[in-house]
Amino acid sequence: MGRTSFSASEIAFIQRQRVGRLGTSDAEGHPYVVPVCYIFDGTHVIIALDEKPKSVEVRQLKRVRNIEARHEASLVIDHYSDDWTQLAYVLVYGYAELVPPGHSWHTQALPLLRARYIQYQTMALETLPMIVITPERITSWFANA
Repeated sequence: MGRTSFSASEIAFIQRQRVGRLGTSDAEGHPYVVPVCYIFDGTHVIIALDEKPKSVEVRQLKRVRNIEARHEASLVIDHYSDDWTQLAYVLVYGYAELVPPGHSWHTQALPLLRARYIQYQTMALETLPMIVITPERITSWFANA
């Protein structure tokens, strides 16, 4: 088990970024990665399952099925620049779960997600589950550190 709490510089970095890449794996261990929008409450990362066009119903998404099968996920939040002195990332490996509408994390996350992403203001997020990642291991790297 690794470090499970975030440093002040990691928190500031995570708050500045707009997207992360969520990695999950299916029951057989096959990896799957998708870009995600998120909020961060200082301890947990919460990811909305939103109304962007999808080929399947939200609860049938591969990331959702993978989390239900394994309850583990990795999230990398990174910054790339052609100026390599600006490169940075925070990698969170943790326990992932789906929280239903009405759950305390879901209720607290709704206004934060809508404030962070204007597109969410017109989506019915209150009707969809959310992904919550509880960190079990955190690593980071900052080129200018």
